This record gives sequence, structure tokens and C-alpha cells, in this order.
Amino acid sequence: MINERVIYLPLGGAGEVGMNAYVYGYGKPGKEKLILVDLGVAFPDMDTSPGVDLILPDISWLEARKADLEAVFVTHAHEDHVGAVAHYYGRLGAPVYTRAFTANIARRKMAEHGHPEKAVKVVSPWPKMTQAGPFKVGFVPISHSIPESSALVIDTPKGRLLHSGDFKIDTDPGVGEPFDHALFEDIAKDGVLALMCDSTNVFSAHEGRSEATVGPEIEKLVASAKGMVAATTFASNVARVLTLAEAGARAGRSVCLMGRAMRRMVEASVETGVLKKFPPTVSPEEAKTLPRESVMLIVTGSQGERRAASAQLANGKYQGIKLKEGDTFLFSSKTIPGNERGVIRIINQFSELGVDVVDDTSGRYHVSGHANRPDIEMMHDLIKPQMVVPMHGEHRHLREHVKICNAKGIRGVLAVNGMLMDLTAQTPVVAEHVETGRTYLDGSVQVGALDGVVRDRIRMALNGHVAVNIILDEDDESLGDPWCEIKGLAETGSSGAPLLDVLEEDLSQFIGRSARKLRADDDKLEDELRRITRQSALGEIGKKPEVTVIISRMS
Repeated sequence: MINERVIYLPLGGAGEVGMNAYVYGYGKPGKEKLILVDLGVAFPDMDTSPGVDLILPDISWLEARKADLEAVFVTHAHEDHVGAVAHYYGRLGAPVYTRAFTANIARRKMAEHGHPEKAVKVVSPWPKMTQAGPFKVGFVPISHSIPESSALVIDTPKGRLLHSGDFKIDTDPGVGEPFDHALFEDIAKDGVLALMCDSTNVFSAHEGRSEATVGPEIEKLVASAKGMVAATTFASNVARVLTLAEAGARAGRSVCLMGRAMRRMVEASVETGVLKKFPPTVSPEEAKTLPRESVMLIVTGSQGERRAASAQLANGKYQGIKLKEGDTFLFSSKTIPGNERGVIRIINQFSELGVDVVDDTSGRYHVSGHANRPDIEMMHDLIKPQMVVPMHGEHRHLREHVKICNAKGIRGVLAVNGMLMDLTAQTPVVAEHVETGRTYLDGSVQVGALDGVVRDRIRMALNGHVAVNIILDEDDESLGDPWCEIKGLAETGSSGAPLLDVLEEDLSQFIGRSARKLRADDDKLEDELRRITRQSALGEIGKKPEVTVIISRMS
């Protein structure tokens, strides 16, 4: 007789930062009932995904089993945890459970995609539990850098699981619930089979700092500034946005929120009661009529995003407001690895305008929302699980987390995307390897990572492009010489002649001496025209461009 088992399968977020999607299952092998924890996105970059709007996890495995998917549970409202919910609701169709603040954000996304907002169910925090097939799931308040973040208690017939979500140990977070040590000890008192634990800051050896330590430093900076002050942070970090706004108000400045995401997060916080009060704000139109020393801007774009308010201000003007010499711009945020170039570009643009830029190099104006190593170990000690499965981190983070566990005598399990783990085996084992990957949102269309769209775009970016056109009559004779169009290539090569002239001359000579049999075969003719174009370009400019051949036939 085959016994029921508990399975854990990360489809995203394990071996990378972002795009979180974790499947839990219970039942006989291959017939498990499933729940999904989080369904987030990652963000593109010009090196690996040029032109792409968002990166989503590949949910093909889950979609094929959607009849067994009981529910989706979302731990908090960061985009890497909730950003793909609306994109995939039509393919999964499962109800979404989350707390009020996250539900406010998720419902807006659902409405934007034409899905019913009522599919997102608001649940109360622990000790309230939600039944989903064989699972009972509870949302346990936990401190992070966005309101109403939760760890999940997942009770199964084989034992209790705890999914930490993103967390830090902060007993004075300013906005949102403080970390409650006694609550987590109580949850764990009857035993926990497995702890799935945030690994983001596992290499940070010092204890994490409280959000409360940031406020006084920001207040001193804003109070001492002479001209206009602008500050950027993650829009979702409502506690920090409030701190910035209060610092501006206490310095006698009118506060102006700039950027759609910033306004949306504050609105959601007020609507759901997360923020009881927020300093009065003025519109950009009002702000530009006030004395510069009386204005505090709080803007989006802490990661160098090109279309965000920070980048627009650095370019010269945004919504009629300009920063000038003597003004101050504060980055109250950490630059996520990979975003350094965009942030440095903005800093230099502000420098050229004479704006004084203050970043968090000193560690005074930002604290992380993720647990450092001592806090991670404290979570281990509070929960005392039979095993720890690190998640939310690159491979090096997960591996280091496993080392820490093993050194403490706790069984650490390294499970990256696609590893279907049987957690109820005598020793946790990889029961199956599942094909995982990425789906790109490109404009309004979802394309697979293997569809070739992004690959071709990268090739064009690296190599340039030539379009070759030729018209043949019904006797396979050329009606005029071939002609070319080039994009992203030098106009003149080593011969000193225009590149277009060289390419067209070489193609014309080839057509003139080619056999009729070759001209009658479109596939072979296309291959030869492409080969000659690339070889000619290589000789002239040292590059083999991407080539599109268009053969037209006149009857």
C-alpha cells in the first residue's frame, strides 16, 4: 500500500531572488491535493531580457494539475510574491487567500486584467485557519518591509509546516505588526515537521536593525537641508514612506508624493487601516508654486527605473518640478544587485544639476526587511523544526543556510526550483525533477523562455540586423538587383565604401552567376543570400549580423 506524503515544490524563488512560487501537496504520489504559496514576478534587465516587461514563473506543471489545486495563499504584497496572481488567474482559476492590505493590492491587479475581484478572499490573522482540501492554513503576523506580512502555518495530516515568508525580527517596525517571539514559540510547541525559511541575508553576520533606528537620522538630514528635499524608497515600504513624510512635516515642509506606485501604496494603507494617519500632502501642481525650502518630495524609482519619478527628475523635470543646485536627494533604500548602473546613472545626472545626493553607504538611512544570519538562527531556535528547507535566495544563499543548519545539528535540505521534495520520507528526498523556467510578459503577450523571442532580440542587439529583399519573376529571373536595409550597423566599412553598397554588390554578383535551379528553391536561395550577407559584413565591419531574407515572386 502506497502511503500519503507531503510534498514541497518550488517553481520560483529557490535559487534566485524574486518570482516566488511554492507548491505544497498532500496525498498519494501523483494524486496529491495542492496549494500554492505566493505567485510573484521578477524584473527584466537589458543584458538578459531586453524589452521584456515582466518575468513570470513557468506554471505549466501546476496548470496541468489545476483540478487538484485547492487555493493560492499570498504572504504579502511585494511584487515578487503577488505580481503574477492576476496574470495567471485565468490559467489556474483557484481562489486567492490573503490579508486585507495584500488583498487591496491584489484586487486592483485582478480588476486591471478583467478578473473578478471577489476571487481574492480576505482572511483574518492567526489563530484563524482556512481549510483548503487536506490543508489548514493560518496567517501569522511577521515583521517585514511592507504591511501585514505573514508567515504561514500549514497543517497537514502528517504534521505542521511553517513557511516563514519574507521576514525580519523587528519588535518596533513603526507600521505593521512587531515580531512576537512568544507567538512563534507557541505555534511550535507541539512540533514542526519543516520550516521553509527566508535566506536573503544569510551572509550578513550582524544582527538586523529595527526600522525605528532610521527615523531620527532622516529627521536630522531633512531638518538641516537648505533647498528642496526629495527622497526615494521602495513604495511598498509604507513605514519608511511615513517616516519620510513625518520628517518633512516636522521640518515645516509640504509633502508631495510623486509616482503612481507611491500614491497607490499609501491609499491602500489608509483604506485598510494600516495607516491611521498620514501627514497632509500637496499635489505636484501646488508644490511647484511653493518656496523650494518648504517642499519635501517622496518619489518612486529607488532602483534606477527609467520611467519612475527619480529618473524623470534626474533628466531635468517631472510634472513641472525641477531639482536645482543646493537641493538634496536622498536614497533611503538599498540598491538591489543588478540595479547599480541605473542608480549610479541617476546619481551622476543629479550631480550635474548641482543636487547633493545622499545614499545609504553609511547605513544610517535604510534597514533591510530581511533577517540577517543571527535572526535566521533565532527563528530556527524558536521553531525547533525537524528540518529546515531554505528558500528565497540564490543558490549560494540556500547552500550557506544549509551549512548553518547542519552545524547546529538541524537537518538542512537544499531544494532549488524544480525539485519535488518528499518531506515525509525517512530522509527527505527529491522524488521528482519538474521542468521549471521563465515566462516573459512582452507587451500584452506571454512568451516562453524557449520560444526564441528574447533570444532573437539579444542577437539583434549584439549583432545588428540586415533585411535583404529580392524580386523574381515566374521564370526565376531577378527583376532588378537585390537591395538591403540595415539597422544597428556601421554605415561604412574597412573598404571606405558604404556598407549597403558593398552588400548589394556582392548579392547582385551572386544572383547573376547563380543557377536557375537554386533560384527556384526559396529555402536554398534564402540560406545562400543570408550566408553571403553575413560574410560580406564580416569582411567590412568585423561582425556577422542577423539577416532576414524576403523573396517576392511575380506571376
